[in-house]
Amino acid sequence: QVQLVESGGGSVQAGVSLRLSCAVSPYTYNRLYTGWFRQAPGKERAQVAYISPRSGSTSYADSVKGRFTISQDNAKTTVYLQMNSLQPEDTGMYYCAAGDTVDRGSMRANYWGQGTQVTVSS
Repeated sequence: QVQLVESGGGSVQAGVSLRLSCAVSPYTYNRLYTGWFRQAPGKERAQVAYISPRSGSTSYADSVKGRFTISQDNAKTTVYLQMNSLQPEDTGMYYCAAGDTVDRGSMRANYWGQGTQVTVSS
């Protein structure tokens, strides 16, 4: 069974950092891509970043390149999203997701976590 459990969201001021964590069920961890998506109020859910569990290769949305870093801890089967220099436009519900396909730079998510809210005020 695939389980994705997020933590680490919160309300912060612009310019600070947050780290999100996604605990991935061990059976899934090395079999699927894992990524982060976010949904801002009134907008569609959009990919933020993903990581390949075997190669560790990563991909980022243009809006977060240079500020966000996705990483993984194999011993803990956990994927992290380090978010630096947060801006109000980063506000949204952040979802951890897992999928078995990457198509033209986009991860196809088959499984979703429950989400964690990030609110950035100016």
